[in-house]
Amino acid sequence: MKNFIFELSSKRILFSMMVAVFFSGTPRSAYAEKNEVQVAMQTVTIKGTVADVNGEPVIGATIQVKGTTTGIISDVDGNFTLNGVSDKSVLVISFIGYKTQEIPLNRKTTVKVVLQEDSEVLDEVVVVGYGSMRKKDLTGSVVQIRPDKLANEAPKTVQDVLRGTPGLNVGMNASAKGGGTLQIRGQRSVYVTDKDNPANDTHNSPLIILDGMQFYGELSEINPNDIGQIDVLKDASAAAVYGAKAANGVIIISTKKGKTGKPMINVSTDWSFATMGANRKVYGPEGYINYRRDWYVANTYGTNPHTGVYEAYGAATWVPKKGGNEGEGEWVFKTPAGYYDNPNNLGKYGITPDQWRAYTGASAEMSDSEVWGLRLEMQGNNLANYMAGKTFDWYDHSFRTGLNQNYNFSLSGATDRVNYYLSFGYMNNEGVAKGNDYTTFRSNMKIDAKVTKWLEVGANVNFQERTDGDTTVDWASQITRNSPFAQYKDEEGNLERFPMGNVAGESGFNHDYKQQFKEREAGYTVLNTIFNAKLNLPFGITYAFNISPRYQWYYGRTSQSGDEPGVETGSATRSNNKRFDWSLNNTLTWDKTIADKHRFTVTLVQEAEERRYWSDKINANKLLPTDALGFHYVGVADKLASSFSSDDSHETADGMLGRLFYSYDDRYMFTGSVRRDGYSAFGTSNPRATFFSTAFGWTFTNEKFFNWKPMSYGKLRFSWGENGNRQLADANIALANLGFGAGKTYGYINSAGNLVEYKYMSMSRLANVNLKWEKTTSWNIGLDFGFLDDRITGSVEYYHMPTTQMIMNQSIPQFAGFSSITSNLGEVQNRGFEISLNTTNIKNNVLEWNTTVGFSFNKNEIKHLYYEYEDVLDAQGNVIGSKESDDISNKWFIGKPIGTIWDYKVTGIWQTNEVEEAAKYGQRPGDPKVWNNPANDKVNADGTTTIVYDNDDRQFLGQTTPKVNWSLRNDFRILKDIGFSFNIYSKMGHKSTETYYLNNDNSANKITNGQNVYVKEYWTPENPTNEYGRLNAQGPSGVSSPSMVRDRSFIRLESITLSYNLPKKIISRWGIEKLTLSGSVKNVAVWAKDWDYWDPETGSLAPRTFNLGLKLTL
Repeated sequence: MKNFIFELSSKRILFSMMVAVFFSGTPRSAYAEKNEVQVAMQTVTIKGTVADVNGEPVIGATIQVKGTTTGIISDVDGNFTLNGVSDKSVLVISFIGYKTQEIPLNRKTTVKVVLQEDSEVLDEVVVVGYGSMRKKDLTGSVVQIRPDKLANEAPKTVQDVLRGTPGLNVGMNASAKGGGTLQIRGQRSVYVTDKDNPANDTHNSPLIILDGMQFYGELSEINPNDIGQIDVLKDASAAAVYGAKAANGVIIISTKKGKTGKPMINVSTDWSFATMGANRKVYGPEGYINYRRDWYVANTYGTNPHTGVYEAYGAATWVPKKGGNEGEGEWVFKTPAGYYDNPNNLGKYGITPDQWRAYTGASAEMSDSEVWGLRLEMQGNNLANYMAGKTFDWYDHSFRTGLNQNYNFSLSGATDRVNYYLSFGYMNNEGVAKGNDYTTFRSNMKIDAKVTKWLEVGANVNFQERTDGDTTVDWASQITRNSPFAQYKDEEGNLERFPMGNVAGESGFNHDYKQQFKEREAGYTVLNTIFNAKLNLPFGITYAFNISPRYQWYYGRTSQSGDEPGVETGSATRSNNKRFDWSLNNTLTWDKTIADKHRFTVTLVQEAEERRYWSDKINANKLLPTDALGFHYVGVADKLASSFSSDDSHETADGMLGRLFYSYDDRYMFTGSVRRDGYSAFGTSNPRATFFSTAFGWTFTNEKFFNWKPMSYGKLRFSWGENGNRQLADANIALANLGFGAGKTYGYINSAGNLVEYKYMSMSRLANVNLKWEKTTSWNIGLDFGFLDDRITGSVEYYHMPTTQMIMNQSIPQFAGFSSITSNLGEVQNRGFEISLNTTNIKNNVLEWNTTVGFSFNKNEIKHLYYEYEDVLDAQGNVIGSKESDDISNKWFIGKPIGTIWDYKVTGIWQTNEVEEAAKYGQRPGDPKVWNNPANDKVNADGTTTIVYDNDDRQFLGQTTPKVNWSLRNDFRILKDIGFSFNIYSKMGHKSTETYYLNNDNSANKITNGQNVYVKEYWTPENPTNEYGRLNAQGPSGVSSPSMVRDRSFIRLESITLSYNLPKKIISRWGIEKLTLSGSVKNVAVWAKDWDYWDPETGSLAPRTFNLGLKLTL
């Protein structure tokens, strides 16, 4: 009978009105025997409504008669009817996200139920690794994020969800794909996996866990719409359960599950328009001409001998009179006044256009425009189109307003035996740079089933198909290598091969012309799976088995047509690689509560993993007799002119964990763990390592002596723990390698006396059998608090984390045949504090206003490097001590952060009244002043001084990583259905160096060849700025291009969102449970103190997106 009832209930979930009829109609005969008893007990018909605190009906709430299987579900208006119920029964009303209520009937036949939101239920479960805990039991540093709260902002990546989390530094990727780097509590090590592109570094990135299993993919594979919650484990105690993989913290992503009640169908669509949020314009036609004029005039600056004024065309040379007396002669100006000026603007020089033309003997046939263009060294199309007044906007042609489309569908639900969640998503994004396109299909199927009372099984299958290679325009080249007069198409409408003309020096860059001869496609296909089983054993013991196989396929194909002028024959490449990873774990958990006060949880884990990778690449050249098929058929390639390569890798690891959690009376908590890890990448002498952790918590507000009413919750936490780091650029770094020798062949004399070339292989890396994990030790102390019945909640934390045994290259004597060996050396410390604050400022029937604030400060410091020491000398050269040597080549200094800036200090710009002083440094007004230590200068035999610049003149000027991160979010709910929010985040305390201020735009002859430049400010006698140099400014002798240090601190208004929930009374007519319309703007504005070069965070593009969204729940 019970199974029959719940079978019908599941159908009611799909057809609510039909089930209402079922329970009140014919099937009553199925309860004949029970109903007869109830009649004897005065059975009645109960009618009622279920609503939330705002008066909105709660659809699908479960109303059950306590102690029986009799029940029903509220309909679309929140109404329900129960027949044949004893008038002395107790009704139990429940719905996900609300507190369960029990209502005694006491002979009542009508019931009005108001369910209260249970924020504690929503937030109390935190995933901590190989299990979960109640939030109030936490002893480690964990922060939780729920993406549904940000749904109206249309986050397209997981990084968008995480941005603003205290202690988590999230970078920004300005491409159509989006994303960004992740770093928890600073950079732990000087070692990086990608020196050339630190943004790709994985050694200092956190471990990602997806639904309890290590995630080997990239975050783009996870649809933010499928995420239920994210838990960030920041201290070693919380992360220690993952041992050798968790030195940089852990991010645990839990995907959504079905909810009890009727099945939920969710459909969402977002349309976004990506525009230029950060611009760095190049000169237009008029600005370009004026800039070239100023460029050439800058070389004429000098002190006018007749007026004593430092000015344009003032540079002059004294020429003695031939045969005259001493002192007789005249000043000859380097350049005639007005020589480079517009012929229509000569009045200030007191010359006529005819005099101006006569400077170069211009013929009558030449127009003034031609004369001026030639003096400004314009040529080819640049000159011809200038004279004809023809222009082209290359900046506008390189960028666009991109259309982003994101469609998602999900179906979910749950019964007493099965929980399911199915989803599909399609995203098609266009970046602001033309050709920057990204497309992905993502689907997810998650099913958990209770087979018996003691056996549960589940599966989570995630699929993704994504593009990962496009034909993005090289916008940096296109907007600067072409002048505004460069030609896009010729007179016949054909794309111009040489936009600047087929001239010497620079012919320009036309992406569209080149792209018509190229073809490219690349992408990934990913299948990520998780299968699990759970056995409920006697004595409160649970056994769980989880295995996560993952397949990844990559394809990359390019072709170059031989039809492009200058390309002799066609060529093509084909790349394919495959990755197969798997990990499994066996977990035993014993959870026991004794006397309602003593709670024990013991967790034992055994796990293993294997990663394999195979790669093949063909470079096919000389595709003959035709390359018409491009990369589709490379069999026609010349075998001798082509090449192929392959690469394989294989890694294995295992681990064992024991963890104990104990809580007494919800007041005192203890967590301790020990983990033993093994990994194939480390030396044969150290394949394994052991990591310990311990943590304590004290909820002092549960003490009887604590009676301060304003404070509703308070807990102190302390933790200590160790973690390892095994993220390496090469999984075989501890081993010697074998590859082609430097010359690939070596000559031998054979038996016949002939020289024969043989291929040979050589070893370029020395093995280290003692190589082992980097190890990070962490101390953490925290306070969790709540005030005014938790209207104000938050936490304050302090941490100290030294990382030792860093993986570094240690120099060895050259006679060993190698210059260095990979070893464990050095120490880096990170310490800081974090504050998070959540407040409910206003909450009534008209307005609800919540605020979230996050703040973090981190100090990074190198404590040791190679343990090599040098003498410290006093002024007389006496040894007075010793200190550990710095690594100047890498700019790593003891006592300084990893990203420290050690450079010459620019103190300003030489002005027109400092001509003589500037000359001492070999400079002139408009050049940068560079601080110099006079004690290092050389005193010559004749008493003069030669100014010397060396390392003693360099200073520590800041660091490249932010010291401070903070965020502020405000959410408003107005009249129940209107939502408004805005989010601000900031990064402060970091700097970077740049040489743009020198305006050395003629490097590689850019000005000589007519290229364009970015709009800029520069020094002139009429604009005596102290921030920017003259055009083609030069540093002092010995420091030709000194860098200027700029403050990269910024505040970004990251998003503004407005949403509207259509009233349920309207939408319920069409069977719709919830319909939300939303609009948002991302990257609304940014304020930077001292940065003019694109966006202060990316140093490049930063799109601003305008989003319209619709979310529908059935």
